[in-house]
Amino acid sequence: MLSRKLVKMMTKKFVLDEILEMDSMFRRNLMNSVEGFKNAVLVGTQDHEQRNNLAIFNSVVHIGATPPLIGFIHRPVSVPKQTFTNIQLNGSFTLNLIHEELVQQAHQTSARYAPDISEFDSVGLTPEFSDKITAPYVKESRVKFGMVLEEIIPIPANGTYLIIGKVEEMYVPDETIATDGFVDLSASGILACAGLDSYYRPQPLGRFEYAKPGQPVRKKV
Repeated sequence: MLSRKLVKMMTKKFVLDEILEMDSMFRRNLMNSVEGFKNAVLVGTQDHEQRNNLAIFNSVVHIGATPPLIGFIHRPVSVPKQTFTNIQLNGSFTLNLIHEELVQQAHQTSARYAPDISEFDSVGLTPEFSDKITAPYVKESRVKFGMVLEEIIPIPANGTYLIIGKVEEMYVPDETIATDGFVDLSASGILACAGLDSYYRPQPLGRFEYAKPGQPVRKKV
C-alpha cells in the first residue's frame, strides 16, 4: 500500500546552486535526513580531570572487521569540543547504541552543557567502567563498544574529521547473536535515526542468501 502511494508522489529536483542558497536551517535538516536512516549512538569520553562526557552522534560507520574498526564523523573544531579533545587526550571512547527507553535522555545530550557538567548526571544515565579503557560506558545501553583510538583523519572538504577506533571489547545480548555471527539489533530494541531529531524502530524484512550472478534471490531460512 505504501509503495503505491509513493508512486503517485511528485518528485522535486534540487541542483547544487539551489541547495547552497537555501536557508541554513532548512538545508541542514534536508541534507541530514534525505540521506537515509543511520545509527544513533552515544559517545562516552573522559577528560583530564576524570569528568565524564556523553554526546549523541548519527554518523557511525563500519570500517572493517579484521581488525575490527569503527569510525564516526566529528564536526569542525573551530572551538574546543569535549568529545574530540577527550579522545585525543585519552585515546579511548565508547559507542553505546540507543534503545527506545533511552531515546529522550540520549537526545538531551545534544544540549550544550558547560565543560564541567557531566551529561550522564544531567540526563540521568549511569557511567560504567571496565579495566580495558578509561572512557565510560552507558550502563543502560544494551549494545556497546569499548574503542581505542587508531586514527583521526581530517576531511579538508568541510573541516570535519573521521575518528577511527579499534574495538577493544564489546557487549552484545547473547540471545541476539545468530549461529553465523549475525546480530539482530531489532531484538534489542535498537533505534535508527534520520536527521538531527527523528528516531525510528527498525523492523527486519528478512535476510538473503549470498548473491550470485544469474541465480534467483533467496531468503535465508
